[in-house]
Amino acid sequence: MTNHRERIQTCLSGELPDQTPVALWRHFPVDDQTPSALAAAQLAFQHAYDFDLVKVTPSSSFCLKDWGADDVWEGSTEGTRRYTKHIITGPRDWESLPALEPTAPHLAGQLACLRQIRAGLGPDTPMLQTIFNPLSQAKNLAGGETLLVHLRKYPDAVMKGLQTIAATTQRFVEAALSTGIDGIFYAVQHAQASLLNEDEFIHFSREMDLQILGAAENLWCNMLHLHGEDVYFNIAKDYPVHIINWHDRETPPSLAEAQKTFKGVLCGGVSRDTLVYKNAGDVQREADDAIQQTGRRRLILSTGCVVPIIAPHGNIQAARNVVNH
Repeated sequence: MTNHRERIQTCLSGELPDQTPVALWRHFPVDDQTPSALAAAQLAFQHAYDFDLVKVTPSSSFCLKDWGADDVWEGSTEGTRRYTKHIITGPRDWESLPALEPTAPHLAGQLACLRQIRAGLGPDTPMLQTIFNPLSQAKNLAGGETLLVHLRKYPDAVMKGLQTIAATTQRFVEAALSTGIDGIFYAVQHAQASLLNEDEFIHFSREMDLQILGAAENLWCNMLHLHGEDVYFNIAKDYPVHIINWHDRETPPSLAEAQKTFKGVLCGGVSRDTLVYKNAGDVQREADDAIQQTGRRRLILSTGCVVPIIAPHGNIQAARNVVNH
């Protein structure tokens, strides 16, 4: 029988897998505040649905708390936390941001979490660690509006801070290589026309994104996530990744359009709204359409972002089982 690793590798090669790979992921609020609890929650979710890859989803603050940021869980249906403490307030704060080592407590805790998950999964299920790109981290260190104001009024200061974040993130990725990960899930949140224009995104993001992805170049299952609407797909499509994930049911390009220009694997096809608010038949129809759009090649069936924590079990199971009917 084909195992998960072999199925994903066949998909990446462009060959026709025995069945379309399926992978959904979600946040684990409260559980994501300690490494052991997050590992246990991730493993329980995987044991329940047996997806073809495991995308490890810590809270976004795992990489920021060692700098002093803080957040709180307030019941978001997405499973995310609200930031209660930003450490960047004035433009000079970007320039004084210290670089961190992977031995910092919260970063080291996430490495321990990865080791625990890998031990529980065994070798045959690919595991990806979420990595937020420097701009995404900067947004949470400063607040979204403050970041954009500083970026346009004090670009040199912000760039210095972003370089520090990039260096810290690169070191963390290098340290994570020894935990048994198969790839990184590289989350980019500012490749959106509503936030930055193309030149701003290229200037403040692209070079550092490539720097961090370079640290993961020897991994075989790296995935890029473009968050939001009106994304700069054409700018990011040549990032050195194997898989690309975006909100394909909510914003262009469609899977069929993307397959013409991106030579790797596409990840998507199911709307989060469908998964949460509709029924198993609707999930089935949307998944069937995604498979038809791509001819069953170079597709991992998924949603365009995290599955909301209120998604019904039956709909998640329907997405998992769609390839078996």
